Amino acid sequence: MRLLIVEDEKRLALSLAAGLTAEGYAVDVVHDGLEGLHRAAEGVHDLVVLDIMLPGMNGYRVCAALRAAGHDVPILMLTAKDGEYDEAEGLDTGADDYLTKPFSYVVLVARVKALLRRRGRAGGSPVLAVGDLRVDTAARRVFCGEDEATLTAKEFAVLEQLATRAGEVVGKPDILEHVWDFAYEGDPNIVEVYISSLRRKLGAARIQTVRGAGYRLVAAS
Repeated sequence: MRLLIVEDEKRLALSLAAGLTAEGYAVDVVHDGLEGLHRAAEGVHDLVVLDIMLPGMNGYRVCAALRAAGHDVPILMLTAKDGEYDEAEGLDTGADDYLTKPFSYVVLVARVKALLRRRGRAGGSPVLAVGDLRVDTAARRVFCGEDEATLTAKEFAVLEQLATRAGEVVGKPDILEHVWDFAYEGDPNIVEVYISSLRRKLGAARIQTVRGAGYRLVAAS
């Protein structure tokens, strides 16, 4: 899943991005409200972590503009302010949750996961099934028949991207963009490493290579 952090405190933003990346999410970071609105409006993110006090456009206005345009992406608002009025204003503009600085990173991750689970339920079953392979995107668990496969956070993220488009060819750039992020500048062959690992754990026949195009997740024969 892909997250967007809109936070002008660069040290905090990069710290949150590093932690959430370690949790298996692809994370994009911007430090300005107008840029945050532009990126969030692209519709490629599963959740937005949005600070209120931002240059260019404050978080209240960013949130209100997104909702007015029909975007239903979950929004977790962050602020250094404290008080019922600020919280009410944030929620009134369409935010889904609210966290006051300073906050525990563990609490932030719990809120993020809760919002993503809630969105999964609203959008239908969070379980993606491809033959006897079941990918539970809410619980982040994978089953091959009755047996559970233990995956790392990045392995799960790659599999989730394939399972979301089961039967379709998913290109390496698509996987890099959704599992890592726009700014990834490492070796693109890292995708092959994770595909190989998934094949060892789930069975080689489940992930087909389409030469020059990408990979396709299919039901095991």
